[in-house]
Amino acid sequence: PQPGVPPEEAGAAVAAESSTGTWTTVWTDGLTSLDRYKGRCYDIEPVAGEENQYIAYVAYPSDLFEEGSVTNLFTSIVGNVFGFKALRALRLEDLRIPPSYTKTFQGPPHGIQV
Repeated sequence: PQPGVPPEEAGAAVAAESSTGTWTTVWTDGLTSLDRYKGRCYDIEPVAGEENQYIAYVAYPSDLFEEGSVTNLFTSIVGNVFGFKALRALRLEDLRIPPSYTKTFQGPPHGIQV
């Protein structure tokens, strides 16, 4: 995080910004419960030997993503957060996708026969 920003606040801000967070009020806010679609930062660990660096673990509900769309998945997770002012730097190191979501992909249209 930037100096003066607690790691918990930075982690929560990343989870919100990459799921349901916005800095302005939009007309769609009242159409559905945002709790169903919120990303959540559930753990933060300091990086050993590095000052003011942390690993944040963020979970997203599968309902947040369009089925069968790699573009939607990655745009949702990393779209705006890499320019986020609360952070000095950000790196995506691991991505775990539940089998229920991977089953929504049809696979490549050519070259692989099952």
